[in-house]
Parts: sequence; C-alpha cells; structure tokens
Amino acid sequence: MSTGSTSLVVVGVDASRQSLIALRWAAEYARATGARLRAVAAWRYPTTYGIAPDWSRMDFEAWATQQLETSVAATLGDSPDIPVETSAVEGQPAPVLLDAASDADLLVVGSHGHGRFSGMLMGSVTTHCVEHASCPVVVVRGEARVAAAGDG
Repeated sequence: MSTGSTSLVVVGVDASRQSLIALRWAAEYARATGARLRAVAAWRYPTTYGIAPDWSRMDFEAWATQQLETSVAATLGDSPDIPVETSAVEGQPAPVLLDAASDADLLVVGSHGHGRFSGMLMGSVTTHCVEHASCPVVVVRGEARVAAAGDG
C-alpha cells in the first residue's frame, strides 16, 4: 500500500484494446478516489534465432516509452485532471507489473493483452498478477469503444 496521503492505482498498458479499456477504468477510479495513477508498460528485446539482427540503432526503451505516452494521451487526453505518471520498464510483463504495484493500493489489468488466446477468460499475465499481487487487483473485461479525450 502507498505510504503517502494519496493512494496509488497502477495500470498495465500494452496498447492492446483491453489495456486501453483498463487504463480508462483505472483513470476513472483514480479520479473518483483522489488517487494518483501510474501507467506501466513492460518491454523486452526481441527474441531472435539464427543470425542475430543488428539492434544497435534501435532504442527499445524509448520506443516503449513513446508507445505508452501515446496510449495514455489518446485514452485520457493531453491534460488529464488527475496525476498520471508513466513508466516503461524492461522485463517480463507480470513481474514488472507486480513490482510497480508493490506500493500500490490497487492494480488494474485488462483481461487480455497482445498474447490473447481465443476462448480464454484471462491471459497469462493477468492470471499471474491476480495470483501474486500484494494489493487488490481489478481485471477489466469489455468490448466498449475507448473514446479519445474530448469524444462525447
């Protein structure tokens, strides 16, 4: 749990439809409760087989940070009315989210990310977070359209 007077809500964002729906839900919850919002994205170096490509010109952390900030801005607008911090962290998604939520009052995740298998209720990252988080976890499911800020 957060130690300050303001509670903390952590949300996992991988730019998938479900994660953007979870981001919207987490922002609305943070707004209603006066909490801070921390949007977290995990990134990894690509797996390669055979001859390794030259990744020296690619800044994966900068790319992940830009994708996260774009997702937040597209979902919440450029000036959300709640404190929002973003964090792109190298690592596997579940451990990254659990670490980011170690001081949180709530962890919010979408039911599926980019690795979705048809017919599964929850993805592997979501399941891992539900089973191992040190705070309550909200799993957001839904097919609702995620409107950009300013949409009616």
